Amino acid sequence: MSGYIGLMSGTSMDGVDAVLAELDGSRWQGVRAHAFVPYPEELKNALLSLQDTGSDELHRSALLAQTLAGLNAQAVAELLQQAGEDAAHIRAIGCHGQTIRHAPQHGYSLQLMDWARLAELSGITVIGDFRSRDLAAGGQGAPLAPAFHQAVFASPQHSRVVLNLGGIANISVLPPGGAAFGFDTGPANMLMDAWVQQHWQRPYDADGEIAAQGRVLPDLLTRLLAHPYFARPYPKSTGRDLFSPAWLQTYLNGSEAPADVLRTLLELTAASVADAVHAAAPACESVYACGGGVANGALMAALAARLPHSRLTTTADLALPPQQVEAAAFAWLAACCQERIPVAVHAATGAQGARVLGCIYPA
Repeated sequence: MSGYIGLMSGTSMDGVDAVLAELDGSRWQGVRAHAFVPYPEELKNALLSLQDTGSDELHRSALLAQTLAGLNAQAVAELLQQAGEDAAHIRAIGCHGQTIRHAPQHGYSLQLMDWARLAELSGITVIGDFRSRDLAAGGQGAPLAPAFHQAVFASPQHSRVVLNLGGIANISVLPPGGAAFGFDTGPANMLMDAWVQQHWQRPYDADGEIAAQGRVLPDLLTRLLAHPYFARPYPKSTGRDLFSPAWLQTYLNGSEAPADVLRTLLELTAASVADAVHAAAPACESVYACGGGVANGALMAALAARLPHSRLTTTADLALPPQQVEAAAFAWLAACCQERIPVAVHAATGAQGARVLGCIYPA
């Protein structure tokens, strides 16, 4: 049995989740502890500024990578303190880094992190840069989670879907006895959060309370869903590069009530997820949600209404709390890298085959 730490910050850019997991080789044994360190507002704004081209990008990126290493090292320290564990007993950290550009059509996806500095600060071997080998093998570099979901959540009798509701929504389809696959379905919380921050100066719409005060704008929803990404066959992946506030603004005329736009964005997430599940997993019996979106009661209700033939619940029913799933995946990916086990994500990413993912930075 070995202890591994997984670190993850997604497209919501709200902070870093850290989990301490136990693995026997690559066989999952469970999570021992979880910690979360929020991003300061100035860090989030600096990261968002790198979504678009601008001046002095290389210098700003290098400095932000150092800052992120320090913040992730803080998360590791808090996690170890909470677990009463010593760094010497941790075999490795799996750290995804913060995505700032995702352009698989050009053969790259950029995750910002100074992995060497994180190894130096934590005194623990760090494994990062998980996407580049898959990209080199012709894949999209994302999503990487389906292989983990299959290892931990798959049922030999029942068809399942794992739905991650982060900034972007993605699904993993787990057919009984078959290979897992998955893809990004489109925006989850990202556009809603940006709209709430712009109009109500809040970080997000707690439990969907503001959205519940609005009404769906049918014409706007139809035009949003007509975007070619939603009809594109998988494998596919996306991010802030496509579904940005600037993209949304091109669909608005300025006369819309802000609460109505927010309610329509919530329905955009529910509709695009449900359409993806119906198309990719028509025999799905259960959908297990994870990520920050599970705390949005209005979103979960909209999803349940659009998935009447599947039981919608959360990964807590599979013994892994929703906020721990993504970080846990990178603890597992780190173990696979240490054991030199090729990770079969190619059905999800379109790569030529399974590959050992990650680059190792020894302590």
